Amino acid sequence: MLTRRTLMASAALPLVGRSALAASPPGIVVMAKQIDDIVGAFDPAESYEFTNNEVCGNCYRKLIVPDVADTSKLQGDVAQSWDVTPDGLTFTFHIRDNIVFSSGKKLTAEDVAFSLQRVVKLNKAPGFVIGQFGFTADNVEQMIRATDPKTVVMKLPEMQATSFVLYCLSATVGCVVEKAEALAHQTNGDLGNAWLKTHTAGAGSYTLVDWQASDHIILQANPHAAVKPKVPRLILRHVADPAAQLLLLQKGDADIARDLTADQLKSIAGNAGYHVDKANQLNQMYFAMNVDVAEFKKPEVRQAIKMAIDYQGIADNITPNLWSVWQSFLPKGMPGATNEIPFKKDPEKAKALLAQAGYPDGFSVTLDHFSKAPYPQIAQALQSDLAAIGIKVTLIAGEQKQVISKNRARQHQLLMTTWFPDYLDANSNAQAFCDNPDDADTSKLHSPAWRTHFFDPALTAEAEQAVKEVDTTKRMALYAKMQNEFMQMAPFAFILQSNEIATMRKGVTGLQLGVLPDYTKYADIVKA
Repeated sequence: MLTRRTLMASAALPLVGRSALAASPPGIVVMAKQIDDIVGAFDPAESYEFTNNEVCGNCYRKLIVPDVADTSKLQGDVAQSWDVTPDGLTFTFHIRDNIVFSSGKKLTAEDVAFSLQRVVKLNKAPGFVIGQFGFTADNVEQMIRATDPKTVVMKLPEMQATSFVLYCLSATVGCVVEKAEALAHQTNGDLGNAWLKTHTAGAGSYTLVDWQASDHIILQANPHAAVKPKVPRLILRHVADPAAQLLLLQKGDADIARDLTADQLKSIAGNAGYHVDKANQLNQMYFAMNVDVAEFKKPEVRQAIKMAIDYQGIADNITPNLWSVWQSFLPKGMPGATNEIPFKKDPEKAKALLAQAGYPDGFSVTLDHFSKAPYPQIAQALQSDLAAIGIKVTLIAGEQKQVISKNRARQHQLLMTTWFPDYLDANSNAQAFCDNPDDADTSKLHSPAWRTHFFDPALTAEAEQAVKEVDTTKRMALYAKMQNEFMQMAPFAFILQSNEIATMRKGVTGLQLGVLPDYTKYADIVKA
C-alpha cells in the first residue's frame, strides 16, 4: 500500500508499505482500480489488456485516431494528413513536425515506420492487427518506410477495405515509439521489448514511472507533451475489492474509484460529496465453451446453454446501470451491429436440446471466471441456471491475468470473460470470434475463436470476404449475416455490454472515459 509520505515525495518513487493513506496530497491524483489484468505489460506491440491499453493511450500518440465526438470518423494525430492511391494499395502519411518525445527528441517519420515494423517483427499477441495486411518480418521494412523525415509510405501486399486499414492503425499497436530510445535498451535483438514492458518511450501526456504487478502504476507528466496534464502525477492503485475502493474514496485516500458495484453506487446516490461519470463502452462479457470438450462439440448443447441463461435477470439484479443485455458479437455502437436479442431463459427447451444431443441427465464441467465483482455473482447465477437443466458447474475464480492466461493456453472448459475491440471496425470482433483458418496449436492467429477451438470454414470465409469488401453497404450486409449465423451455432454466448463508470470526489473532474480503454484520457483531470 502506498504511504502518504511517499505520495508527497515528488522527486522519489513511492514505496510499498502497509499503513493507511491519509488524504491524497495536491498535485497527485490517486485512482483506485482493479489492475490485475496486465499480462504483456506496457510495450504497445504487446499490450493487449484493458489496463495497459488505457495507460498506453495516455503515454503514447498514434498515427491516426477516431474523432472523440464522432468515432465513425478518423482524424490525424501524429499524421497531419494522408493520401490513398485509387487502387487502395498505397497509403502516404504526412507527419507533423512539432511533436516531441518525453526524452526531448523530435518525433520523425522514421519513428513511425520503426514502430509499425517492430509490431510485425515482434509478432506478439496483438501483432496480427498490423500483420494481417500481409506484412511479414521479411517484407515489412520494404512495405512500410520513411521516405523523408516527414513522410511515411505504407504499401499493402493485397487490397483491403481502406477504412479497415485506417482503423487498425488507430489501435494500441499503432502507438509511436521513439526508435532511438527503444534500440538503446535492446537486448538480444528484441527491439527494446523487455525494457518497454516496464517503461515508456512516447510523446503522450504521461510517462510511466513505476509499476508493480497487482499493486500500483505511477505516471508522471511528460514535460514535452503537447497536451500537458493538469495534475503532474497520477497513481493507479490496485484495489481488488470495490467495497475497499468506496472506503478509500470516502476517507479521501483515493480521488477516483473505477469499479464500484451497483449497490455501492446506489449508497452514495444524491451525496453532494461525489459525482459519477458514465460512458457507453464497447466492452462485452461472454461465455465461451471450449469445443475441445466432447459435450461442446454438439451444437444442441451450445444452444441449450444459451437458452438456460437468465440474461435479463442478471442485468436487472446484479449489474443494473453497469451492464446491459447484448447478444451479438458486434457491440452496440459498432458499425454493423445488429440489435437482435434471440435468447431468453427457457429451461424446458434447453433440457429438450440436451436430450437431443444425448445428454438427458446433463454433465459436469468447470467454469473459469474473474474473482473481482461482479463476476463471482454472475458466475453463481450461471451455475444455478445450468444446474436447472442438469449441467453441474464447478466454479474456478482467479485473478484476471490468471484467467486470461489459461484461456490463451486453451485450457478452459467453460469460461466467462470480457472482450473489447482492438479498433472501431467490425472486422475487429468478426475476426476474433469467427475467423479461425488454422486450429492447430502452431497457428499464427490466436484469436478467441482459436482459443476455444471454434473452427467453422463458412464463417471464416465470410469474415475474410467482408474485410476486403470496399462497398460499405455490401460489407455491412455480410456482417449482419455473420451475426445471425454465429448466434445460432457458435460456442459463445454473449451476455452483457458494459457502461464504464468512474466515481469521483467533489472537486475532481476532467476524466474522459472512452468507448475503448485507450481512448480514456487522464490529462484534463483537475483536483480542487
